Amino acid sequence: MDKKELFERIKADGVKFVSYQFSDVTGKVKSVDAPLERLAEALEDGVWFDGSSVEGFARIQESDMHLRVDVDSYAVLPWTPDDHKRARFFCDIYTPEGEPFDGDPRGVLKKWMKKLDEKGWIYNVGPEPEFFLFLHNDHIHPVPHDVGGYFDFSSNDSAAQVRAELVEALNTMGLEVEVAHHEVALGQHEIDFRFADALKTADNVLTLKYTVKAIAAQHGLVASFMPKPVFGINGSGMHCHQSIFDKSGNNLFFDAKDEFHLSKLAYGFIAGQLSHAKALSAVVAPTVNSYKRLVPGYEAPIYIGWAQTNRSALIRIPRYTIGKDKSMRAELRFPDPSSNPYLAFSAMIAAAVDGIEKGLTPPKPLNNVNIYDLSREERITRGIESLPGSLKEALVELAADPIVKDSIGAKLYAAFYRAKEEEWENYRIHVTDWEIENYLQSA
Repeated sequence: MDKKELFERIKADGVKFVSYQFSDVTGKVKSVDAPLERLAEALEDGVWFDGSSVEGFARIQESDMHLRVDVDSYAVLPWTPDDHKRARFFCDIYTPEGEPFDGDPRGVLKKWMKKLDEKGWIYNVGPEPEFFLFLHNDHIHPVPHDVGGYFDFSSNDSAAQVRAELVEALNTMGLEVEVAHHEVALGQHEIDFRFADALKTADNVLTLKYTVKAIAAQHGLVASFMPKPVFGINGSGMHCHQSIFDKSGNNLFFDAKDEFHLSKLAYGFIAGQLSHAKALSAVVAPTVNSYKRLVPGYEAPIYIGWAQTNRSALIRIPRYTIGKDKSMRAELRFPDPSSNPYLAFSAMIAAAVDGIEKGLTPPKPLNNVNIYDLSREERITRGIESLPGSLKEALVELAADPIVKDSIGAKLYAAFYRAKEEEWENYRIHVTDWEIENYLQSA
Protein backbone atom coordinates (compact mmCIF):
# COMPACT_ATOMS: atom_id res chain seq x y z
CA MET A 1 0.00 0.00 0.00
CA ASP A 2 1.19 3.58 -0.52
CA LYS A 3 1.79 6.05 2.31
CA LYS A 4 -1.44 7.96 1.73
CA GLU A 5 -3.53 4.79 2.03
CA LEU A 6 -1.52 3.72 5.08
CA PHE A 7 -2.13 6.94 7.00
CA GLU A 8 -5.83 6.87 6.10
CA ARG A 9 -6.08 3.38 7.60
CA ILE A 10 -4.12 4.42 10.67
CA LYS A 11 -6.46 7.36 11.25
CA ALA A 12 -9.54 5.16 10.83
CA ASP A 13 -8.07 2.59 13.23
CA GLY A 14 -7.38 5.19 15.93
CA VAL A 15 -3.74 4.15 16.33
CA LYS A 16 -1.67 6.08 18.89
CA PHE A 17 1.58 4.04 19.08
CA VAL A 18 3.65 1.95 16.67
CA SER A 19 5.75 -1.17 17.36
CA TYR A 20 8.61 -1.81 14.94
CA GLN A 21 9.18 -5.57 15.19
CA PHE A 22 11.90 -8.06 14.25
CA SER A 23 13.12 -11.40 15.61
CA ASP A 24 16.34 -12.66 17.16
CA VAL A 25 18.02 -15.88 16.05
CA THR A 26 15.85 -18.05 18.33
CA GLY A 27 12.58 -16.54 17.04
CA LYS A 28 11.79 -14.25 19.96
CA VAL A 29 9.98 -11.12 18.79
CA LYS A 30 11.78 -7.87 19.58
CA SER A 31 10.14 -4.45 19.38
CA VAL A 32 11.09 -0.80 19.24
CA ASP A 33 8.04 1.29 20.22
CA ALA A 34 7.37 4.93 19.32
CA PRO A 35 4.48 7.43 19.22
CA LEU A 36 2.52 7.62 15.97
CA GLU A 37 3.92 11.09 15.32
CA ARG A 38 7.33 9.54 14.56
CA LEU A 39 5.98 7.16 11.89
CA ALA A 40 6.47 9.49 8.91
CA GLU A 41 10.10 9.94 9.91
CA ALA A 42 10.51 6.18 10.41
CA LEU A 43 9.10 5.44 6.96
CA GLU A 44 11.52 7.94 5.42
CA ASP A 45 14.70 7.35 7.44
CA GLY A 46 14.19 4.04 9.25
CA VAL A 47 14.67 3.41 12.97
CA TRP A 48 18.06 3.08 14.69
CA PHE A 49 18.51 0.65 17.59
CA ASP A 50 21.26 -0.97 19.64
CA GLY A 51 21.73 -4.56 18.47
CA SER A 52 24.55 -5.51 20.82
CA SER A 53 22.31 -7.22 23.37
CA VAL A 54 20.10 -9.11 20.91
CA GLU A 55 20.86 -12.83 20.46
CA GLY A 56 22.72 -13.34 17.20
CA PHE A 57 23.16 -9.66 16.40
CA ALA A 58 26.15 -7.32 16.46
CA ARG A 59 29.11 -7.09 18.82
CA ILE A 60 29.47 -4.13 21.19
CA GLN A 61 31.86 -2.31 18.86
CA GLU A 62 29.39 -2.53 15.94
CA SER A 63 26.09 -2.27 17.76
CA ASP A 64 24.20 0.37 15.76
CA MET A 65 21.58 -1.32 13.56
CA HIS A 66 18.94 0.13 11.28
CA LEU A 67 15.30 -0.99 10.89
CA ARG A 68 13.51 -0.44 7.59
CA VAL A 69 9.74 -0.68 7.79
CA ASP A 70 7.77 -3.20 5.72
CA VAL A 71 4.65 -1.10 5.06
CA ASP A 72 2.60 -4.08 3.86
CA SER A 73 2.95 -5.77 7.27
CA TYR A 74 0.82 -3.12 9.02
CA ALA A 75 -1.66 -4.53 11.52
CA VAL A 76 -3.44 -3.22 14.61
CA LEU A 77 -2.83 -5.13 17.84
CA PRO A 78 -6.48 -5.77 18.74
CA TRP A 79 -5.94 -6.40 22.46
CA THR A 80 -4.50 -2.93 23.12
CA PRO A 81 -6.87 -0.39 24.77
CA ASP A 82 -8.48 2.27 22.59
CA ASP A 83 -6.74 5.16 24.35
CA HIS A 84 -3.35 3.52 23.69
CA LYS A 85 -4.18 1.68 20.47
CA ARG A 86 -1.04 0.16 18.99
CA ALA A 87 -0.14 -1.04 15.51
CA ARG A 88 2.84 -3.08 14.40
CA PHE A 89 5.13 -3.31 11.39
CA PHE A 90 7.66 -6.03 10.69
CA CYS A 91 11.04 -4.59 9.77
CA ASP A 92 14.13 -5.60 7.85
CA ILE A 93 17.50 -4.98 9.48
CA TYR A 94 20.33 -3.10 7.80
CA THR A 95 23.86 -2.14 8.78
CA PRO A 96 24.94 1.52 9.19
CA GLU A 97 26.45 1.21 5.70
CA GLY A 98 23.02 0.50 4.22
CA GLU A 99 23.61 -3.22 3.55
CA PRO A 100 21.15 -5.94 4.57
CA PHE A 101 22.34 -7.36 7.91
CA ASP A 102 23.34 -11.00 7.45
CA GLY A 103 22.25 -11.78 11.01
CA ASP A 104 18.61 -10.91 10.28
CA PRO A 105 16.49 -14.12 10.15
CA ARG A 106 13.76 -12.41 8.12
CA GLY A 107 16.35 -11.11 5.70
CA VAL A 108 17.76 -14.61 5.14
CA LEU A 109 14.31 -15.93 4.21
CA LYS A 110 13.79 -12.96 1.86
CA LYS A 111 17.02 -13.94 0.06
CA TRP A 112 15.66 -17.45 -0.43
CA MET A 113 12.37 -16.10 -1.75
CA LYS A 114 14.32 -13.97 -4.25
CA LYS A 115 16.30 -17.03 -5.42
CA LEU A 116 13.08 -18.96 -5.98
CA ASP A 117 11.52 -15.97 -7.71
CA GLU A 118 14.39 -16.05 -10.21
CA LYS A 119 13.38 -19.65 -11.00
CA GLY A 120 9.77 -18.55 -11.44
CA TRP A 121 8.74 -20.40 -8.27
CA ILE A 122 6.61 -19.42 -5.28
CA TYR A 123 7.16 -21.54 -2.17
CA ASN A 124 3.91 -21.72 -0.19
CA VAL A 125 3.57 -22.93 3.39
CA GLY A 126 0.43 -23.65 5.38
CA PRO A 127 1.36 -24.36 9.03
CA GLU A 128 -0.75 -25.99 11.73
CA PRO A 129 0.57 -24.57 15.02
CA GLU A 130 -0.63 -26.27 18.19
CA PHE A 131 -0.54 -24.78 21.67
CA PHE A 132 -1.76 -25.28 25.23
CA LEU A 133 -3.87 -23.06 27.45
CA PHE A 134 -3.04 -23.44 31.14
CA LEU A 135 -4.47 -22.01 34.32
CA HIS A 136 -2.34 -19.57 36.27
CA ASN A 137 -0.95 -21.31 39.36
CA ASP A 138 1.83 -20.92 41.91
CA HIS A 139 3.62 -24.09 40.85
CA ILE A 140 5.93 -24.77 37.94
CA HIS A 141 3.87 -27.76 36.75
CA PRO A 142 1.13 -26.58 34.34
CA VAL A 143 -2.58 -27.24 34.86
CA PRO A 144 -4.68 -27.57 31.65
CA HIS A 145 -7.47 -25.03 31.24
CA ASP A 146 -10.10 -27.59 30.15
CA VAL A 147 -10.88 -31.29 30.00
CA GLY A 148 -11.81 -31.48 26.31
CA GLY A 149 -10.47 -33.92 23.74
CA TYR A 150 -9.92 -34.01 19.98
CA PHE A 151 -12.55 -31.88 18.18
CA ASP A 152 -14.71 -31.85 21.33
CA PHE A 153 -17.63 -29.42 21.43
CA SER A 154 -19.67 -28.09 24.33
CA SER A 155 -22.38 -25.42 24.21
CA ASN A 156 -20.80 -23.78 27.26
CA ASP A 157 -17.13 -24.45 26.54
CA SER A 158 -14.96 -21.69 27.96
CA ALA A 159 -12.02 -22.87 25.82
CA ALA A 160 -14.17 -22.52 22.68
CA GLN A 161 -15.02 -18.96 23.73
CA VAL A 162 -11.32 -18.12 24.06
CA ARG A 163 -10.64 -19.72 20.66
CA ALA A 164 -13.42 -17.67 19.08
CA GLU A 165 -11.87 -14.48 20.41
CA LEU A 166 -8.48 -15.59 19.15
CA VAL A 167 -9.83 -16.29 15.67
CA GLU A 168 -11.53 -12.91 15.54
CA ALA A 169 -8.32 -11.14 16.60
CA LEU A 170 -6.16 -13.04 14.11
CA ASN A 171 -8.56 -12.37 11.24
CA THR A 172 -8.39 -8.64 11.91
CA MET A 173 -4.61 -8.96 11.64
CA GLY A 174 -4.84 -10.54 8.19
CA LEU A 175 -4.22 -14.23 8.91
CA GLU A 176 -7.35 -15.67 7.19
CA VAL A 177 -8.03 -18.38 9.78
CA GLU A 178 -9.48 -21.51 8.18
CA VAL A 179 -10.21 -23.74 11.19
CA ALA A 180 -9.73 -23.73 14.95
CA HIS A 181 -10.38 -26.75 17.16
CA HIS A 182 -9.52 -28.60 20.31
CA GLU A 183 -6.59 -30.97 19.92
CA VAL A 184 -5.97 -34.41 21.44
CA ALA A 185 -4.52 -33.43 24.82
CA LEU A 186 -6.23 -31.64 27.70
CA GLY A 187 -5.94 -27.89 27.22
CA GLN A 188 -4.47 -28.28 23.72
CA HIS A 189 -5.68 -26.34 20.69
CA GLU A 190 -4.87 -25.75 17.05
CA ILE A 191 -5.52 -22.75 14.81
CA ASP A 192 -4.85 -23.16 11.07
CA PHE A 193 -4.64 -20.18 8.74
CA ARG A 194 -4.58 -20.05 4.95
CA PHE A 195 -1.31 -20.85 3.21
CA ALA A 196 0.77 -18.07 1.71
CA ASP A 197 4.30 -17.55 0.48
CA ALA A 198 6.91 -18.49 3.06
CA LEU A 199 7.79 -14.92 4.09
CA LYS A 200 4.21 -13.87 4.78
CA THR A 201 3.58 -17.19 6.52
CA ALA A 202 6.61 -16.76 8.79
CA ASP A 203 5.33 -13.29 9.73
CA ASN A 204 1.94 -14.84 10.42
CA VAL A 205 3.40 -17.54 12.69
CA LEU A 206 5.03 -14.91 14.90
CA THR A 207 1.82 -12.85 14.83
CA LEU A 208 -0.23 -15.86 15.89
CA LYS A 209 2.10 -16.73 18.76
CA TYR A 210 2.11 -13.36 20.45
CA THR A 211 -1.58 -12.78 19.74
CA VAL A 212 -2.54 -16.09 21.36
CA LYS A 213 -0.40 -15.24 24.39
CA ALA A 214 -1.90 -11.74 24.71
CA ILE A 215 -5.55 -12.83 24.39
CA ALA A 216 -5.00 -15.77 26.76
CA ALA A 217 -3.50 -13.42 29.36
CA GLN A 218 -6.63 -11.26 29.19
CA HIS A 219 -8.59 -14.36 30.25
CA GLY A 220 -6.20 -15.10 33.11
CA LEU A 221 -4.60 -17.99 31.18
CA VAL A 222 -1.09 -18.93 30.16
CA ALA A 223 -0.64 -19.87 26.49
CA SER A 224 2.35 -22.06 25.69
CA PHE A 225 3.86 -23.20 22.38
CA MET A 226 6.31 -25.44 24.25
CA PRO A 227 6.57 -28.72 22.27
CA LYS A 228 6.04 -31.05 25.28
CA PRO A 229 4.82 -29.22 28.38
CA VAL A 230 3.16 -32.23 30.05
CA PHE A 231 4.59 -35.73 30.34
CA GLY A 232 2.42 -38.61 29.14
CA ILE A 233 0.16 -36.70 26.72
CA ASN A 234 0.55 -35.41 23.17
CA GLY A 235 2.92 -32.54 22.51
CA SER A 236 2.48 -29.55 20.22
CA GLY A 237 3.76 -29.66 16.67
CA MET A 238 3.57 -27.33 13.70
CA HIS A 239 2.94 -29.51 10.67
CA CYS A 240 3.84 -27.54 7.54
CA HIS A 241 1.91 -28.10 4.29
CA GLN A 242 4.23 -27.14 1.44
CA SER A 243 3.88 -26.60 -2.29
CA ILE A 244 5.59 -24.77 -5.14
CA PHE A 245 3.53 -22.72 -7.60
CA ASP A 246 4.61 -20.92 -10.73
CA LYS A 247 3.78 -17.27 -11.29
CA SER A 248 0.67 -18.21 -13.28
CA GLY A 249 -0.81 -19.96 -10.25
CA ASN A 250 -0.11 -23.53 -11.37
CA ASN A 251 0.83 -26.08 -8.71
CA LEU A 252 4.16 -27.55 -9.82
CA PHE A 253 3.70 -30.52 -7.48
CA PHE A 254 0.80 -31.94 -9.50
CA ASP A 255 1.01 -34.55 -12.25
CA ALA A 256 -2.27 -36.22 -13.22
CA LYS A 257 -0.46 -39.19 -14.84
CA ASP A 258 1.55 -40.19 -11.77
CA GLU A 259 0.36 -42.92 -9.39
CA PHE A 260 0.32 -40.46 -6.49
CA HIS A 261 -0.35 -37.44 -8.73
CA LEU A 262 3.09 -36.06 -7.89
CA SER A 263 5.43 -34.38 -10.36
CA LYS A 264 9.14 -35.05 -10.80
CA LEU A 265 9.77 -31.74 -9.05
CA ALA A 266 7.65 -32.86 -6.10
CA TYR A 267 9.57 -36.13 -5.79
CA GLY A 268 12.87 -34.24 -5.80
CA PHE A 269 11.46 -31.86 -3.16
CA ILE A 270 10.44 -34.76 -0.91
CA ALA A 271 13.72 -36.63 -1.43
CA GLY A 272 15.73 -33.51 -0.57
CA GLN A 273 13.95 -32.94 2.73
CA LEU A 274 14.24 -36.62 3.66
CA SER A 275 17.96 -36.76 2.84
CA HIS A 276 18.64 -33.71 5.04
CA ALA A 277 16.08 -34.54 7.74
CA LYS A 278 18.60 -35.22 10.52
CA ALA A 279 20.30 -31.85 10.16
CA LEU A 280 16.99 -30.13 9.47
CA SER A 281 15.69 -31.29 12.85
CA ALA A 282 18.09 -28.93 14.66
CA VAL A 283 16.39 -25.94 13.00
CA VAL A 284 12.74 -27.04 12.88
CA ALA A 285 12.75 -28.76 16.31
CA PRO A 286 15.34 -26.55 18.02
CA THR A 287 14.93 -26.97 21.78
CA VAL A 288 15.88 -29.67 24.26
CA ASN A 289 12.16 -30.06 24.91
CA SER A 290 11.44 -30.70 21.20
CA TYR A 291 12.92 -34.19 21.57
CA LYS A 292 10.50 -35.04 24.38
CA ARG A 293 7.77 -34.64 21.73
CA LEU A 294 9.59 -36.61 19.03
CA VAL A 295 9.08 -40.02 20.64
CA PRO A 296 6.91 -43.03 19.67
CA GLY A 297 3.29 -43.20 20.78
CA TYR A 298 2.08 -39.60 20.51
CA GLU A 299 1.56 -39.12 16.73
CA ALA A 300 4.87 -37.27 16.35
CA PRO A 301 7.12 -38.68 13.59
CA ILE A 302 10.60 -39.95 14.45
CA TYR A 303 11.34 -42.19 11.46
CA ILE A 304 12.54 -40.80 8.13
CA GLY A 305 10.18 -41.71 5.32
CA TRP A 306 7.16 -40.51 3.38
CA ALA A 307 3.66 -41.80 2.70
CA GLN A 308 0.25 -40.82 1.46
CA THR A 309 -1.90 -42.41 4.13
CA ASN A 310 0.54 -42.93 6.99
CA ARG A 311 0.61 -40.30 9.73
CA SER A 312 3.66 -41.90 11.34
CA ALA A 313 5.78 -40.85 8.34
CA LEU A 314 7.95 -37.75 8.38
CA ILE A 315 6.36 -36.41 5.18
CA ARG A 316 2.74 -37.13 4.33
CA ILE A 317 0.95 -36.45 1.05
CA PRO A 318 -2.62 -35.49 2.07
CA ARG A 319 -5.56 -36.57 -0.03
CA TYR A 320 -6.80 -33.91 -2.42
CA THR A 321 -10.20 -33.25 -3.97
CA ILE A 322 -10.37 -34.40 -7.60
CA GLY A 323 -10.27 -31.35 -9.85
CA LYS A 324 -8.58 -29.30 -7.13
CA ASP A 325 -4.97 -29.92 -8.12
CA LYS A 326 -3.86 -26.69 -6.41
CA SER A 327 -4.31 -28.52 -3.10
CA MET A 328 -1.56 -31.05 -3.88
CA ARG A 329 1.07 -30.60 -1.18
CA ALA A 330 3.69 -32.26 1.02
CA GLU A 331 3.10 -32.11 4.78
CA LEU A 332 6.31 -31.98 6.82
CA ARG A 333 5.32 -33.27 10.25
CA PHE A 334 8.30 -32.82 12.56
CA PRO A 335 8.60 -29.00 12.89
CA ASP A 336 7.29 -27.56 16.14
CA PRO A 337 6.21 -24.03 17.11
CA SER A 338 9.31 -23.35 19.21
CA SER A 339 11.24 -22.89 15.97
CA ASN A 340 12.14 -19.56 14.39
CA PRO A 341 9.90 -19.74 11.28
CA TYR A 342 12.28 -17.62 9.18
CA LEU A 343 15.16 -20.03 9.80
CA ALA A 344 12.96 -23.14 9.64
CA PHE A 345 11.48 -22.23 6.25
CA SER A 346 14.90 -21.23 4.90
CA ALA A 347 16.36 -24.61 5.89
CA MET A 348 13.33 -26.47 4.53
CA ILE A 349 13.70 -24.66 1.18
CA ALA A 350 17.43 -25.39 0.99
CA ALA A 351 16.94 -29.11 1.63
CA ALA A 352 14.13 -29.32 -0.93
CA VAL A 353 15.98 -27.36 -3.62
CA ASP A 354 19.03 -29.59 -3.16
CA GLY A 355 16.85 -32.62 -3.87
CA ILE A 356 15.28 -31.00 -6.93
CA GLU A 357 18.57 -29.80 -8.42
CA LYS A 358 20.27 -33.19 -7.88
CA GLY A 359 17.28 -35.08 -9.28
CA LEU A 360 16.98 -37.17 -6.13
CA THR A 361 14.30 -39.85 -5.87
CA PRO A 362 12.67 -40.69 -2.54
CA PRO A 363 12.48 -44.29 -1.29
CA LYS A 364 9.26 -46.26 -1.66
CA PRO A 365 6.35 -44.74 0.28
CA LEU A 366 5.52 -46.27 3.66
CA ASN A 367 1.82 -46.67 2.97
CA ASN A 368 -0.30 -49.05 5.04
CA VAL A 369 2.37 -49.72 7.64
CA ASN A 370 2.67 -48.29 11.13
CA ILE A 371 6.40 -47.67 11.45
CA TYR A 372 6.09 -47.68 15.25
CA ASP A 373 5.02 -51.35 15.09
CA LEU A 374 8.15 -52.40 13.20
CA SER A 375 11.06 -53.91 15.10
CA ARG A 376 14.51 -52.33 14.90
CA GLU A 377 15.62 -55.15 12.59
CA GLU A 378 12.60 -54.61 10.30
CA ARG A 379 13.34 -50.89 10.09
CA ILE A 380 16.97 -51.60 9.22
CA THR A 381 15.88 -54.06 6.52
CA ARG A 382 13.58 -51.43 5.02
CA GLY A 383 16.29 -48.76 5.26
CA ILE A 384 14.22 -46.58 7.62
CA GLU A 385 16.43 -44.26 9.65
CA SER A 386 15.52 -42.22 12.73
CA LEU A 387 15.68 -38.56 13.59
CA PRO A 388 18.22 -37.49 16.22
CA GLY A 389 17.16 -38.37 19.75
CA SER A 390 18.27 -35.13 21.35
CA LEU A 391 19.14 -31.53 20.56
CA LYS A 392 22.83 -32.42 20.99
CA GLU A 393 22.61 -35.16 18.36
CA ALA A 394 20.73 -32.80 16.04
CA LEU A 395 23.43 -30.13 16.39
CA VAL A 396 26.09 -32.68 15.44
CA GLU A 397 24.08 -33.55 12.32
CA LEU A 398 23.64 -29.87 11.49
CA ALA A 399 27.36 -29.18 11.76
CA ALA A 400 28.03 -32.04 9.31
CA ASP A 401 25.47 -30.96 6.68
CA PRO A 402 26.71 -28.02 4.56
CA ILE A 403 23.41 -27.61 2.70
CA VAL A 404 21.31 -27.00 5.82
CA LYS A 405 24.15 -25.29 7.66
CA ASP A 406 24.72 -22.79 4.84
CA SER A 407 20.98 -22.22 4.32
CA ILE A 408 20.88 -19.64 7.12
CA GLY A 409 24.26 -18.06 6.43
CA ALA A 410 27.51 -18.16 8.39
CA LYS A 411 26.63 -15.40 10.87
CA LEU A 412 23.24 -16.80 11.83
CA TYR A 413 24.56 -20.35 11.93
CA ALA A 414 27.30 -19.34 14.36
CA ALA A 415 24.84 -17.46 16.57
CA PHE A 416 22.26 -20.26 16.41
CA TYR A 417 24.80 -22.97 17.19
CA ARG A 418 26.25 -20.97 20.07
CA ALA A 419 22.79 -20.36 21.59
CA LYS A 420 21.77 -24.01 21.24
CA GLU A 421 25.05 -25.40 22.60
CA GLU A 422 24.55 -23.19 25.65
CA GLU A 423 20.94 -24.39 25.98
CA TRP A 424 22.09 -28.02 25.83
CA GLU A 425 24.83 -27.48 28.38
CA ASN A 426 22.43 -25.76 30.80
CA TYR A 427 19.99 -28.64 30.36
CA ARG A 428 22.73 -31.26 30.74
CA ILE A 429 23.88 -30.02 34.15
CA HIS A 430 20.41 -29.21 35.53
CA VAL A 431 18.96 -31.57 38.16
CA THR A 432 15.37 -32.49 37.26
CA ASP A 433 12.37 -33.57 39.33
CA TRP A 434 12.66 -37.04 37.77
CA GLU A 435 16.21 -37.45 39.08
CA ILE A 436 15.22 -36.35 42.58
CA GLU A 437 12.28 -38.78 42.62
CA ASN A 438 14.37 -41.70 41.38
CA TYR A 439 17.76 -41.19 42.98
CA LEU A 440 17.48 -39.08 46.12
CA GLN A 441 16.81 -41.98 48.45
CA SER A 442 17.86 -44.97 46.34
CA ALA A 443 21.35 -43.86 45.45
